[in-house]
Amino acid sequence: MGFPTKVQLIKRKTSEQWYINFPSAIAQAMEFTRGETVEWLIEDKSLLALRRPDAPPPVLKKTPPASSTSSSSSGAAPRRSAPGPGSTSGLKPSP
Repeated sequence: MGFPTKVQLIKRKTSEQWYINFPSAIAQAMEFTRGETVEWLIEDKSLLALRRPDAPPPVLKKTPPASSTSSSSSGAAPRRSAPGPGSTSGLKPSP
């Protein structure tokens, strides 16, 4: 869902300032803080991206557990290879 926002321009005698305000719903959902520094990136003339160098960590994304250097196993169950052609392992004889 998008939030239409107007671009604003303030002209002064010696300078111009362009403004784009965030709707409150976006600022709250993104957990912005007052005075936070962000970086604008121009992808192309139709896409402007915002990078947050100090964004809070995600709440739902789990971080992988630290791997132990003494274990050679990844913790996954060992894989069993499929029986080759002509193999009868795991097959019941026909009646």
